[in-house]
Amino acid sequence: MTDINALRDVLSQSGRQCVAYVDQAGNPDRPLALNTYRGKGYTPDRPVVLVQHGVLRNGDDYCDFWMPAADKHGLLIIAPTFSDADWPGLDSYNNGRVTDAEGRVRPVEDWTYAILERLWADVRATGVTQRDRAHLFGHSAGGQFVHRLMSSQSHAPFEAVVASNSGWYTLPDRGLDFPEGLNIAGLSDAHLERLLGYPLLLLLGECDNDVNAPNLPANPEALRQGPHRFARGHNYFATGKAAAERLGLPFNWQVQNVPHIGHDGRSMSAVAASLWFEGKMPTDEELVRLAGSQVA
Repeated sequence: MTDINALRDVLSQSGRQCVAYVDQAGNPDRPLALNTYRGKGYTPDRPVVLVQHGVLRNGDDYCDFWMPAADKHGLLIIAPTFSDADWPGLDSYNNGRVTDAEGRVRPVEDWTYAILERLWADVRATGVTQRDRAHLFGHSAGGQFVHRLMSSQSHAPFEAVVASNSGWYTLPDRGLDFPEGLNIAGLSDAHLERLLGYPLLLLLGECDNDVNAPNLPANPEALRQGPHRFARGHNYFATGKAAAERLGLPFNWQVQNVPHIGHDGRSMSAVAASLWFEGKMPTDEELVRLAGSQVA
């Protein structure tokens, strides 16, 4: 099982670290790696950011992407990393490992997304943070992970959430089967209401509009949502807004277009950090400097 003392030792050290983590409650045979960075000036009252990597399972890269913001703002970065070896394929990571070997739907609290709540409880148990809630950021496949987490799991661990440049979405529609929609055992109208009411921020690169982009999902359900990631993000937002209006529910999502940026986890991490910890978008000149990469 996870050793809280070992976790405390790692998270108490300045700089870049990596530690094995075992979700004993739900996945004792499938370890994760926690890529971490304790920024300069971090103290237990400062924010903690959980960062979800993309399809390349490169939590090490995503942790590194957040290091400049961590030093600037005194943050603790934790990037849970799901290896292909222990979490193979889209079903284990993006789509949450919702069925067992016999094809039966597993309890919602045993889906992959639920690990983050238990991880956050363990992080708090170390005493390294005094915060009740963490920030949560996901890009590309990590954006898929994050918005499906928010569709199915408790929101209690999170004070701010960004889903960025997802390849496609689980629509807030109880009439569509999961993962296209929310029709699956264990989810209810209450999950939909909670999702629509959360201030989820969709961060969308205006240049993430390549219909032939590498790793762009091309399954029929994804293609119905739009030709590229930028269009699919706006379709998701519009579908959520329409659902809230139809059901008479509060709708608190936000969408932020990011000029000059395409499918780039490094740049979108910098934009999210600026919005969260400086309360503003980077300037146009800063965005131009950030542009040009393609990091899933």
